[in-house]
This record gives sequence, structure tokens and C-alpha cells, in this order.
Amino acid sequence: MLLLDQLAEARIVEAMEAGVFDDLPGAGKPLRLDDDSLVAPDLRMALRVLKNAGYVPPEVGLRREIHELGQLVEALERAGDEDGREQAARRLGLLRLRLDLLHRGDGPLFLDPAYRQSLLHRLERR
Repeated sequence: MLLLDQLAEARIVEAMEAGVFDDLPGAGKPLRLDDDSLVAPDLRMALRVLKNAGYVPPEVGLRREIHELGQLVEALERAGDEDGREQAARRLGLLRLRLDLLHRGDGPLFLDPAYRQSLLHRLERR
């Protein structure tokens, strides 16, 4: 430990023993930490407003729905409801596909068949 760290730790221990921290507001309650230190300062307020309004990024909402639907599929399977389970499983597959596409985006340009063919054709001529 560095000297500065040891000094800070010693001061904290002294303050704790002296009871300096006993009457702080929120003592004994969990801290609500909203770490937005990595967010640009000019975006913090807008993102906080969106968060307080219940907006979540599309990927987060999709993952939540996939999780809930997965639990529903398991419950329907335990209940023996094959028709309901099959319908929920199809929807679950669709949501997983949508999440996969969201993750990939459009993908690299060379995966486009027309572009790939044109590129291969040009490379063969050289």
C-alpha cells in the first residue's frame, strides 16, 4: 500500500472510532449509485430523464422479454400445455433472432453477396 493510501485509511479508522460517521443521512441503508462518470457531461441530464421515464435501450428491453418468455416456455412445458409452449417457443426464437440481428447490425460490407461477387471479380482480373 502506498503511504498516501495508508494515511487515508488511518484517518478513516480514526473517524469511525470517534463516531464521525454515525449520524450521516442514509446510515445503514444501501447506497443508490448511479455511476454516469463515463457519460459525456452534456448528455447526463438527458439520459437521466430517459431513465427516469422508464426508457431502456432496445437491446435491454429485448433481453428482458427473452428472459420472461423463456420462463413462460418452461412453465408451459411443466404444465403440459404443448400448444401454448410451441407458440411461445416460436416467439422466443423470433426474439432471439432479432437480438442477434441487432447485435450484428448490417454486418461487414463484404458479406453483401453483390458486393462480394464484384470484389472477387475485380481481384480475379488482376
